[in-house]
Amino acid sequence: MTSAAQTRAATPVLSEAKALHFMIERLFDCEDAQAVADIVAEVLAPIDGLHVYWLEEPLEALEKAPEDRTLRLGHDPRGQRTLMARLPTTLDSDDHAQLAWLAKLVDVRLHQQAELSHLYDAVSRLAQAERLQRALFAIANQASAVHDMDETMHALHGIVGSLMYAENFYIALYDSQRDALRFAYYADTTDTDPPPPDTYLSMDSIRESVTWYLIREGHALYGNLEQIRAQVQGDLHPSGPPPVDWLGVPLLRGSEVVGGLVVQSYHEHARYTEQDRELLAYVAQHVQTALERREAHADLERRVAERTEALRNANRVLQQQVIERQRGERLQTALFRIAELANTTDSLDDFYAAVHRVVGGLLYSRNFYIALLSDDGRKLDFPYSVDEIDADRRQRSLGRGLTEYVLRHGEALLADRARMQEMTQQRELIPSGSNAFCWLGVPLICEEKTVGVLAVQSYTPEYVYKKPDQELLTFVGYHIANALQRKRSAESLKKAYSSLERRVTERTRALALANRDLREQISERERIERRLKYETLHDALTGLPNRALLLQRLEQALRRYHEDESRRFAVLFIDLDRFKVINDSVGHLIGDDLLFQVGGRIRTCVKSDDIVARLGGDEFAVLLESVGDEPSVFRVAERIISELNNPIRVGGKEMFTSASIGITLSAPHYRRAEELLRDADSAMYSAKASGRHRAAWFDDRLRRNALSVLEIEGDLRRAMTRNEFEPFFQPIVHLDDGRILGYEALMRWRHPERGLLLPGAFLTVAEDSGCIEAIDWQIFEQVFAHAPTLTRDGAFVSINVSGRHLRMKDIDHRLLSLLDEHGVAPKNLRIEVTERTLLENPEQIKLTLDRLRDHGIAIALDDFGTGYSSLSYLHQYPIGVLKIDRSFTARIDTSDDADKQGAAIFRAIQALADSMQMQVIVEGVENGAQRDLLLELGCRYGQGFLYSGAEPAEHWLSRGATGLS
Repeated sequence: MTSAAQTRAATPVLSEAKALHFMIERLFDCEDAQAVADIVAEVLAPIDGLHVYWLEEPLEALEKAPEDRTLRLGHDPRGQRTLMARLPTTLDSDDHAQLAWLAKLVDVRLHQQAELSHLYDAVSRLAQAERLQRALFAIANQASAVHDMDETMHALHGIVGSLMYAENFYIALYDSQRDALRFAYYADTTDTDPPPPDTYLSMDSIRESVTWYLIREGHALYGNLEQIRAQVQGDLHPSGPPPVDWLGVPLLRGSEVVGGLVVQSYHEHARYTEQDRELLAYVAQHVQTALERREAHADLERRVAERTEALRNANRVLQQQVIERQRGERLQTALFRIAELANTTDSLDDFYAAVHRVVGGLLYSRNFYIALLSDDGRKLDFPYSVDEIDADRRQRSLGRGLTEYVLRHGEALLADRARMQEMTQQRELIPSGSNAFCWLGVPLICEEKTVGVLAVQSYTPEYVYKKPDQELLTFVGYHIANALQRKRSAESLKKAYSSLERRVTERTRALALANRDLREQISERERIERRLKYETLHDALTGLPNRALLLQRLEQALRRYHEDESRRFAVLFIDLDRFKVINDSVGHLIGDDLLFQVGGRIRTCVKSDDIVARLGGDEFAVLLESVGDEPSVFRVAERIISELNNPIRVGGKEMFTSASIGITLSAPHYRRAEELLRDADSAMYSAKASGRHRAAWFDDRLRRNALSVLEIEGDLRRAMTRNEFEPFFQPIVHLDDGRILGYEALMRWRHPERGLLLPGAFLTVAEDSGCIEAIDWQIFEQVFAHAPTLTRDGAFVSINVSGRHLRMKDIDHRLLSLLDEHGVAPKNLRIEVTERTLLENPEQIKLTLDRLRDHGIAIALDDFGTGYSSLSYLHQYPIGVLKIDRSFTARIDTSDDADKQGAAIFRAIQALADSMQMQVIVEGVENGAQRDLLLELGCRYGQGFLYSGAEPAEHWLSRGATGLS
């Protein structure tokens, strides 16, 4: 600012012009250098004899001008000219000083305009390059897209249309073998008779047309028909509606022309330039590459499909052969098992149950029974029966049932309900008992005499027996009958032997023999008990102790520790890294073998009295007893990690794995073994989170974190029911005078014990637990309830909306319904989203934002500059407001050595936003120096603690004012 003396001196010169502040405002509102000259001339017009003009000569020419009559007002770097003023002789020294101050102001404004124009040019070039890059990337994507060729052609049309006017567009493909042309894609708003896409047209039929010359001469053509006629060698006979402007480039494979890419215009306002020709020729190279890749891909898919069909047919035959072979193997195994049962089962009941299991391996036998004729041949006994409906089959006299039919005829019977009804009508069958849907019975023949029946039945149409099942069961029944005969003979022999043994025992009454038999039985029972106990406490795969045995040993170690705290111990919880990848890639058998070897390696890393247990899957645990200090325990863990890092040879392959280990030491607060194992497990997950392939201790931090998360999650759910969340409002203001433009709603939690909490204290837990959406809707409800009063003077309220909400298809309907319920106009609401949100499901989010914008709701991009900061966001999404993050504001200063780069960033963002008619709001304005510098950089709106922090709605409602002091 000028001194008081200078201001008084300026009065004679400028008192008859405009007010000084009005002149400065007009200078900084004008858009070009000529406007600056006009304003200066208007301001100085009241001074008689003073003339303002442009000097087009170099700056050195100023030295030749008389200094007492000429004043340099400012230099225009963009126009390479200087604004001069020819002075009258009546001006004194004070007038010259005031005019010099005005010249300094004009020179600053001219340089600012030149810098802003240069920035506009750079942004335009950057946007054009970005559009071209996106187009080439999209063309490359079409080469590997899964949709058909028609969709690919439509996509290529859209890509070219994003670079230039291409409403009328076609792709022609040339076949040199046929000397014919096919219009693979044709889109035209005027041509009512487009060529069919799958039909080849001979080149003679389109001879001397524009497309014919494009293919024959192999270079680009563009312009109207008269201009194109001058570019070709020969007469031109165009076909179809005459275009106003036409642009075509050849598709080349090396030097061979294989087609053409054409756009045309029927409107005067849409014409093509040399830059469009170069751009289309460049794009055509990539389009040709994409089309060749798609054709190669389609040919490969066709050959793969043919080969797949051949392999499918061969596989079908092979599978049928495998099924037949497997069926034969199962039958052979079943027959062998039946023959074995006669000698291995202890009783007839066990024999019958084992036969049922064998038959169940061949066909559906959930309902199964064996019926035998009594010795007198008048009754049926059912020594074995399993049925889901008829649970108890008792002995009965012979009647006219299905079983008796098989006994009478001595042959198998397969009967469905239709067959049973037919037999009933023929009086071959008198129904009794349950009504089966399908029944299959085969005779049991011993010594050419039917002695019984083996039957299976189904009560649902899901299981229906067929002729092959009858043949199979008949064949199996023959062997079952033989085995049954042998078993009954063995039973008779056993009974006879038992009777003889009893008589011998009674006669000899040899006490020694009885004692010896008793000792043998006791010894055998003890051996069986030991085996069962071992199997109960050990892992079947690795032979290591299982979880049950480990917990027993942990309880013993914990009990000894509480008796004597010098007997310390440690628990290591081991989890293999990436074991699921190995299991899924090479199979479970290889995975089981790997686990077996891992258990052995861990066993070699510890002492013989330590316990190595497999807990299940790829999890192991180690109990280290009588440990010394903590470093010795950690060395054992590192030794295990190092040993498991070495390659393991399994199934002829070398496998590599690693381990993450959690460690827990004995402590007085542990009372149960499960607590030690649980904390070791938590420490293991901490090791995995730190990068895997390492060991981690369980400490109080992990315990506190776990308890804290659980406590916060519980408090969150209770807080939602008690409505403890409320919005605070921070004003957004005009930087120059502090007038309130609007309010941003920020979430706060009035915790009954911890007081007022900011989102940083609970937001992560709320998102992980799924509570955040319900909390947000409580906040939205309260914000909209206060909005009518807060916005009565034309202000707005702004809410923060996360990607979770924007992915909901009905978010716009819910917000509009809530606005309508509280009487809030959509224009008074702003929605703030972050750049990270725009990366999540961008198509869905764009549709949602477009719908909200269509209803009058403004969209603000929050924390601009901290994310990806892509210019594509500003074109792709309906963003009307940019909010510059507080981290940029904190770096600027008002001193002479100010952060010039930070100031340039603010100028660039403000210029970009002005060019796109966007509003810029600066966050984090904390002091007057920052405010003044921001105003100097052209920023007009901001928010921060300089004006006010976030306050409850009652604070703002009670003020009843729209400005801040």
